[in-house]
Amino acid sequence: MGLGPGDGQLLTRATVDALSGAPQARLRTSRHPAASAFREIPTYDDWYETADSFDELYDRIVDDLVRLATTGPVVYAVPGSPLVAEATVERLLAREEIDVTIVPAVSTVDVACAALRIDPMSVSLQVVDALGGDGPFRGSGAILVLQTYSPEVMAAVADRLEPTTSVCVVYHAGLPEQELRWMRAVDLSRVHDADHLTSLYVPAVRDVGGAIVDLVDLMSVLREKCAWDQEQTHTSLARHLLEESYEVIDALERYALALEGEGDVAATAHHAEEELGDLLFQIVFHAHLGAEQETFTLTSVADAVHHKLVERHPHVFGDVSVTTADDAEARWERLKKQEKQRESVTDGIAWELPGLVLHAKLLRKAASVGIATPDGAAALEQARQAMASLHVDDVEAWRTVISSLSVLAKSGGVDLEGVARSLALALRDEIVTAEGLARS
Repeated sequence: MGLGPGDGQLLTRATVDALSGAPQARLRTSRHPAASAFREIPTYDDWYETADSFDELYDRIVDDLVRLATTGPVVYAVPGSPLVAEATVERLLAREEIDVTIVPAVSTVDVACAALRIDPMSVSLQVVDALGGDGPFRGSGAILVLQTYSPEVMAAVADRLEPTTSVCVVYHAGLPEQELRWMRAVDLSRVHDADHLTSLYVPAVRDVGGAIVDLVDLMSVLREKCAWDQEQTHTSLARHLLEESYEVIDALERYALALEGEGDVAATAHHAEEELGDLLFQIVFHAHLGAEQETFTLTSVADAVHHKLVERHPHVFGDVSVTTADDAEARWERLKKQEKQRESVTDGIAWELPGLVLHAKLLRKAASVGIATPDGAAALEQARQAMASLHVDDVEAWRTVISSLSVLAKSGGVDLEGVARSLALALRDEIVTAEGLARS
């Protein structure tokens, strides 16, 4: 049974009666306002000092309670409610050699909702353990974080939220000194008086799941009410997908230059974010059409690529060992060929790719099947020889020059297509400058 979330005012009559007349009783801890009414009952407080971890402590407590239960009924009282954030009760319920009866009690959730004046159903409240993970908090509703009993735990919770997220520290809910403190997540580490009667309320968390759901819902509205969106098909959208892809490449190139000191980082980052969003919407659009045709959905698309990436990375998620990026890429190609039952690693290549991109891709495929290509020094010498004997109309010589340069670029980790694009963009800038000078 539970001692409730505060002082004796929130104790149930059932708990008081059971503890007062129990031949055997234990409190998990006396560090609780309501526990002062039962000073004669033994606690497990001393065990907190000797245990190496909470798991070890909880197992020891449960083993002791089971031992006591072999001699007769035991009343075991915990802070709050026995079924809200109480690990020892979970462990007791899993023990098959004893019978466990749960007596309901007022919980921390009840008094926190009363203090905040919220209906947990209307805000889709999630109740989470501050010690239950280290990844970002997720979900579409509000969150009540329990076990925020120290500044260190508060700081760890802050790391799982966006810095500017609005949060409320619920201090001693249900007690006379109850206090609600609203602040930004980044300031949580400054809550120096956090204790075992402190919890944290997060009204809303904006995560990737919520953002994608909103985008999918918007797509549904557009498909229903916009004449242009209603007319689109996979075929009609294809050119938009290609255009958006090139615009993303351009935006990312500008952003990369800004990171190197050649531009406004914030402005180029915003532009890249915008273009990536346009490209993402194309994927959402195609997935929506697939759902209408009952062939695939955005969920199945995401699940499929997730499954594929796990399967293609046995060196990450399995017991396979690779030592270099080339080893990983060669294994990827073998797994891909086996998975898709292809006769050649070249099957499935988009042959409409730009020539330099296509050649670089095939160089990687060649390496995966053991075809040797010149190293950097050999490719450089080959390019020099080809250039020395080059005639402007000799197609074969041009092939040798371009092939050598492509191999040389690959050996140096250089994106030759990107170099060609940067040359074109530089020439564009030169042309625009010349046009400006001519006008002036």
